[in-house]
Amino acid sequence: MKILAFQGSPRLGGNTDLLLEAFLKGAREAGAECEKINLYRINIKPCLECGECDTTGECVIPDDMAQIYPKIDAADVIVVASPIFFYNITSYTQALVERSQARWVCKYVLKKDPPFGKKKAGVFLSLGATKGKKLFEGVQRVIRYFFDAVYADYEGGLFYRGVEKKGAIKDHPTALKEAYNLGLCVGRGEPRESWPLVREKTP
Repeated sequence: MKILAFQGSPRLGGNTDLLLEAFLKGAREAGAECEKINLYRINIKPCLECGECDTTGECVIPDDMAQIYPKIDAADVIVVASPIFFYNITSYTQALVERSQARWVCKYVLKKDPPFGKKKAGVFLSLGATKGKKLFEGVQRVIRYFFDAVYADYEGGLFYRGVEKKGAIKDHPTALKEAYNLGLCVGRGEPRESWPLVREKTP
C-alpha cells in the first residue's frame, strides 16, 4: 500500500499538519508506505493554460511537479489535507489541483489507461475556523474533480469546524483519534466502503 499525502497548510506543525500526521501514524503502523509532501516547501506554480499538454499529456512548466507526477501515478491512495481559507483550499493546494490538467488530458483526451493499471482512492482532510454549515461543500467538489483527473475515486474525508488557533486540534474531542483510525483502516487495505469517513453528499 503506497500512500501519497499532500499537506496544504503554510503552517508546519499547525492543525492541518497535526491532523494529517495522525492519519499517517495510523497508516504507517498498519504497514503502509507513506510519503508526505508539504506544498508550501516545494516549488510549484499554478497552471498557465498554455495548452502544451493538450497533445502529449505532459506539463512543460519547469518546477517540482515534474517529480510529483510519477509519485501520483504510483500511489494507491492520495490524501489531500488543507485548511479552509475564505471558504476555499489554500493557494498552493489549488496550484496542485490546477496542475492535474496534464493528467486530465491523459485520461479524457488521449484516452490513456490508469498508470500501473490501477484506480486510486482519494481522501480529503480539512478544517476551518468558522462553523458555517456549507463550509466544506465547495471545496469537496474541487477536490473530487482533482482526484478524478488523476485516476482516483474520491471516497470522502474528515472535516472539522471551529478549529483556529495553532494546536487547537489537540483539544478537539475526536479529531486526531478519528484521523489515526482512518489511517489504520486505509493502511491495512480494508475495503473502501468500511473506511470511517464522511461521504460526500453534494452532486
